[in-house]
Amino acid sequence: MKVLYNDGTVGECSSEEEVHVVRHSAAHIMAQAIKRLYPDARFGYGPATDNGFYYDVDLGGEHLSEDDFPAIEAEMGRIVKENLRFTVFELPRSEAKALMVERGELYKAEHIDDLDPEARITFFSQGEYVDMCIGPHLTYTKALKAFKLTGVSGAYWKNDAENKMLTRINGIAFPTKEELDAHLAFIGEAKKRDHRKIGQEMELFMFADEGPGFPFWLPNGTKLKNALIEYWHEMMADYGYDEVETPQILSRKLWETSGHWDHYKENMYTTLIDDEDFAVKPMNCPGACLIYKSKPRSYRDLPLKLAEAGLDHRHEMRGALHGLFRVRAFTQDDGHIFVTPEQITSIVLETAQLFDAYYRQFGFEYKIELSTRPADSMGSDEDWEHAEAGLEEALGALGVAYILNEGDGAFYGPKIDFHLTDCLGRTWQCGTIQLDFQLPLNFGLEYTASDGEKHRPIMIHRAGFGSFERFIGMLTEQYAGKFPTWLSPCQVKILPVSEKARAYADTVAKTLSAAGIRVKVDERDEKIGYKIREARAIDRVPYMLILGEKEAEAGNISVRDRSNETVQKGLDEFIAELLREIAMREG
Repeated sequence: MKVLYNDGTVGECSSEEEVHVVRHSAAHIMAQAIKRLYPDARFGYGPATDNGFYYDVDLGGEHLSEDDFPAIEAEMGRIVKENLRFTVFELPRSEAKALMVERGELYKAEHIDDLDPEARITFFSQGEYVDMCIGPHLTYTKALKAFKLTGVSGAYWKNDAENKMLTRINGIAFPTKEELDAHLAFIGEAKKRDHRKIGQEMELFMFADEGPGFPFWLPNGTKLKNALIEYWHEMMADYGYDEVETPQILSRKLWETSGHWDHYKENMYTTLIDDEDFAVKPMNCPGACLIYKSKPRSYRDLPLKLAEAGLDHRHEMRGALHGLFRVRAFTQDDGHIFVTPEQITSIVLETAQLFDAYYRQFGFEYKIELSTRPADSMGSDEDWEHAEAGLEEALGALGVAYILNEGDGAFYGPKIDFHLTDCLGRTWQCGTIQLDFQLPLNFGLEYTASDGEKHRPIMIHRAGFGSFERFIGMLTEQYAGKFPTWLSPCQVKILPVSEKARAYADTVAKTLSAAGIRVKVDERDEKIGYKIREARAIDRVPYMLILGEKEAEAGNISVRDRSNETVQKGLDEFIAELLREIAMREG
């Protein structure tokens, strides 16, 4: 593909650069179309992104919605057919600003003031449209083959809530129509799997205006969450953790010691108790430090492995809230491990194996990133060298490839991050293992070593799911609501065919419930076909028992699974098979 660079040269771009050029050019063509349809429109930023492109627009009082997209897309199509040539030119700073002011592009003029005084200011144009840009772009508009507008939202100018709210118009573009069609098919499947939609259909959770960002777990969702937490309890026991629980509200003194009061206060909820400042905890680690410090520790006590399903609260911007993925209250599957330097490798290896067991259980593939010492770190060179070597040795023993992010660690220690890939190919950052020199120092944590001297432990923070809320959102989309039987809110739904079968249905339900199986009876006076469709499409249950007079008389059951295969079985046989499936956590 030929592209125009900001020095005026035309050349062939690399395959990696091709999509970016197409999307950047699409943003300019979209802006030109908007300007034709809305002459008073003024433009802010309009970049290409990894997910497409967007432009932030001040429409001068006009309101724009997705209903207006067909008209904008049609105008973009006309611009493409006009086959306008992209051209580039450069202006001195004063002339560049004057040009933007003359054209009414006040946001662009303001942006010039923010640029490096030595920066070259280049402009790309096609037809009557001129935009300040560093490129590169297509050479002609006709080279834009496949595009679609995808959404509209609000965005503050310069991402500052003190500035005006602009209209952000999002789009997607690809070099070929085939790539666009494949992407749109992916988006369609992703929408079908949207955990917010499925959560509403299955009555898993809800949000209310009285608590924005604070999830309400409904009966079905609570069963699902409890099943996941029960699995977590078992894994903590298997890996030798002691479970703890720390208070929701702790004094300002604690958060000053940890450093959160000075560096994280804007994200914390605070209150007054007995005329003293307190804060609702945004994280669990300071409480774990107090538990460690509650009595003298010896090297024989280490590693000390504390696990906490801790409910945390953080003030997220309202516009950033997104279902269960970004909330203001969440339960972390937290672990805090206090170790000697010599124990780093073995504990990190064990933790990585724990995470591997988690992700294999749910069918997630993952990649690992190791982030090393940043420029603004604390701690001695010896500490960092020992910690980084320990992490590298642990990953080597694990036998997996990893990406090295030099200088991208936290200021308080190096870290390992686990990036999961779901069934749609989307990537999620979930698991993390972080070494921390800072909190043990802040809290004055010590242990007596074998030489009788006092030493400072290293603290390891780790969370495999990230939070139960976010992970449940991921699982909902991974399984499209068709959770494995052990996780399903309702494991068996009984569908009596007629009134005469209802007494038998109730008897079967009581037997299943007594065996510890989550069961519901659909007693509504609806046709059996309707009940089956709803149980399959809305409730997404693993098993349906369709019971009529014939089953009642024979004392057996008709079982339909997710493959829609229906078989006759004895109740005891079905219960034994189902309990074995649940115990093995199959699926």
